[in-house]
Amino acid sequence: MEGKSMTDMPDPTPPLAARLAEKICGFHAKAATVRALAQARTAIIDTIAVTLAGVPEPCTQVLLQTPGIATAPGDAVIFGTDQRTSALDATLVNGTASHALDYDDFSGLLGGHQSVPLVAALFALGEERKVSGQQLMLAYLVGVETEIRLSRAVNFHHYDKGWHPTSTLGTIGAAAATAHLLGLDARRTALSLAIAASLSSGLKANFGTMTKPLHIGQCGRNGLMATLLAEGGFDANPGVFEHHQGFFNVFNGPGLFDAEKALADWGAPLEVEHESIALKQFPCCGSTHPAIMMMLALARDAAIRAEDVARIEVLPHGRRLRHTNTPQPKTSLQAKFSVQYAVVRALLDGTVRLKDFEGEAHLEPAVTRLLAVTEARPHPDMADDAPAQWGAEVIVTLKDGRRLARRVDNLVGRGGDNPMTSDELWEKFSDCAARALPREQIAPLFERLETLDSAADIGQVTQLAAVSRLHDRPHAGRVSFARHDAYDAPETTWVP
Repeated sequence: MEGKSMTDMPDPTPPLAARLAEKICGFHAKAATVRALAQARTAIIDTIAVTLAGVPEPCTQVLLQTPGIATAPGDAVIFGTDQRTSALDATLVNGTASHALDYDDFSGLLGGHQSVPLVAALFALGEERKVSGQQLMLAYLVGVETEIRLSRAVNFHHYDKGWHPTSTLGTIGAAAATAHLLGLDARRTALSLAIAASLSSGLKANFGTMTKPLHIGQCGRNGLMATLLAEGGFDANPGVFEHHQGFFNVFNGPGLFDAEKALADWGAPLEVEHESIALKQFPCCGSTHPAIMMMLALARDAAIRAEDVARIEVLPHGRRLRHTNTPQPKTSLQAKFSVQYAVVRALLDGTVRLKDFEGEAHLEPAVTRLLAVTEARPHPDMADDAPAQWGAEVIVTLKDGRRLARRVDNLVGRGGDNPMTSDELWEKFSDCAARALPREQIAPLFERLETLDSAADIGQVTQLAAVSRLHDRPHAGRVSFARHDAYDAPETTWVP
């Protein structure tokens, strides 16, 4: 072509959004393995649990009291309440509640929480459109796949730069999941992804504040809005990801991403089956969990008494410490991001529970004394570029001079080779749900979620997550239940 150089010729490769949309639209039930579906089911159960636990939290309540929020008419329930509103507003509120306690599942590859950007949006949209449980679970798998494949393209530079991947990538994951749930064609799915790319944000500087859970409500809402706009004919630039002023170059910088990793081996196998995905056993930042587990093991095996402790040294992987180095937390929210407090609480109580982040639990005299002798620093033998990113060592020096230590090089929550048992899952669910639901609804909701894929209309599930006007709001706190016979843990080597 005369007058045009080779650099002026159009790139024959379709935009990444278009190619990703083809993957999303091509995903069907036969591609979902038994293991993947079991893990999706468990993750959804866990996410509903932590959402209910987050309903009474200040960030959720302030949101509900803000003029104009959750006032639009609609069929989508705000979990743990008697309110129904639009899918967009329900996603905003439920999504914020789901991350209020930082108790939700997470992925080491994502560098964040893969389920919470998706579940609120899928349930809210699913209620409006009366979709089946199986449709919702397949859409969830698509959302996780999209989030984590994108994280392979941008991490860990994206994370280290200060972006909150749960929110930045979760917006796009929510768009992918909801587009699949609605059955959008490839063209409109690509537009949904492109719109979502412009709505992505989330800064790690707001960790430890109410704004962090707001990231989740907003990213889920934005992803859902992107899909609804695309469905209605809204347009966007499908080349937004690779454009010189697009997602990859702006969020990461030129040469600091590998776009093709977002598509390589997509769905083969599904990312939800990766061992870096895990549930949280403890209601605080996942980066504190390896150190908690080491203190629990050390205290148990050596029968350590708090009054005998002279010094505690906590040496997590450097990536785990950067946002959890809070030696003297001033609020219960800051305590969730204090590896020092988490380790001290594990020693004192033999576990870490929801009650430990309520009121002034972090200011108890026994806690204050131990925090004064606790030091945290990055582990010198755990490099930032090492394959294992979730290690920690805890060293306890006793008053008699003995020095006891326990170390793990990679322990990513409760998943992979360290699965949560069925009893532990039920205990977590009942503990969480009791903060928002009448006790008689908790076991039926759990049982209905176990069979989510057989629900013809997910409204059959969400009605059990709503509170009737005839019920008073439950008091926060744990409710004990006899183990119910209906629960039969799905066969999986990850999480029951």
